[in-house]
Amino acid sequence: MSNQPSRRTFLQQSALGATALATAAWTTRSQAADSPSEAVVVGVIGVNGRGRALADTFATLGGARVAYICDVDQQAIDRTVSALGGKSPADPKGVTDLRKVFDDPSVDAVVIATPDHWHGPASIMACQAGKHVYVEKPCCHNPREGELMIAASRKHKRVVQVGSQRRSMPGTAEAVQRVKAGEIGNVLFARGWYNADRKPIGYGKPAPVPAGLDYALWQGPAPETPYRDNVVHYNWHWFWNWGTGELGNNGIHSLDICRWGLGVDFPTRVTAGGGKYFFKDDQETPDSHVVTWDFGDKAITWEGRNWHTRGFEGSTFGIGFYGDKGSLITDGRDYKLYDSDGKLRATSDKGFGSHDPHIRNFLECVRSGERPVCDIEDAHKSTLLCHLGNIAYRTASTLNCDPATGHIQSNAAAEALWGREYRPGWEPVV
Repeated sequence: MSNQPSRRTFLQQSALGATALATAAWTTRSQAADSPSEAVVVGVIGVNGRGRALADTFATLGGARVAYICDVDQQAIDRTVSALGGKSPADPKGVTDLRKVFDDPSVDAVVIATPDHWHGPASIMACQAGKHVYVEKPCCHNPREGELMIAASRKHKRVVQVGSQRRSMPGTAEAVQRVKAGEIGNVLFARGWYNADRKPIGYGKPAPVPAGLDYALWQGPAPETPYRDNVVHYNWHWFWNWGTGELGNNGIHSLDICRWGLGVDFPTRVTAGGGKYFFKDDQETPDSHVVTWDFGDKAITWEGRNWHTRGFEGSTFGIGFYGDKGSLITDGRDYKLYDSDGKLRATSDKGFGSHDPHIRNFLECVRSGERPVCDIEDAHKSTLLCHLGNIAYRTASTLNCDPATGHIQSNAAAEALWGREYRPGWEPVV
């Protein structure tokens, strides 16, 4: 009988933080990808967009094996399984119900790239089933789900990495290090922005559910609504029942870096302005949105416009840090550092990179039991900024928050949006 541990025993021991595994080089570990006894077995849930690219990366990066492709749309399953053909020792199984992935004891981790309303409930279910989780941004649909995700991760001792991949990109990390090192002095203000030329979604009409789409399961935990022809598979972003607007869709990328660079956690006050000024269609979320988060001695602002591409600093997306000795501007790829007179002092050309380092970090942490670079607790703080900005907008009110927890104070209408209503039987419980 072999003295080598089984794959299951190996992973369970590593999750407890075995020192040898925690300190081993990734290049050594990734060589085990061809060995079924040591590869991290993964199920990818939601492959109609970002999830398809993630599935390809997990299948080819090394150290993991994609065993399941799961989506409520059979066409999306078929496309992704076909695209992964030959990239793993065996083709993945295609399933429509995520619970089948959770029920398989051979699965070690899941990737969740569903619409926003599924992120929190699916992550909590996965942790309860003993799976580690890589979940796309925003990590949750509402603040309460973020808190429950932290609780589930800690209770079940599962690694939960959120897909804010700029945390793992060399250029972004270098920019933040220079800010924290004081190269632009005392940094008091940060700004994020996103500008796009999106098209109207029109006015939806009742229509038959397309063949191959399990619309009931697509809705999952969200309150049930009749099928309309302008929601699935992308326009759900602009409806509060399923999405978080552009603030949660793209704003989270800049806000996470703003908060990271400033070294702040929860705001004391949040204000928001804007509206749906440009589009004449079914969208509920604003097409022009400006939010300010006050942290007592520092502040962050974010501006988003879905109908005009000219942004700050000549970029459609970016982050700016402003200190008493200079400023640092990054477009998420490169950065420029200026002195207080506006003279360019330093630049970076490391480029945007890819999500590979972020996924490598996740796989390393699955093996070592360490917390990832964008652990759910830290990701919740950044995502909460998006939720608070949306709540301030939706209630047309200034939010006063507890700086220790981020909870809204003395505002019943805003506090009511901390959580959400669920379809019976789908309420997330830790």
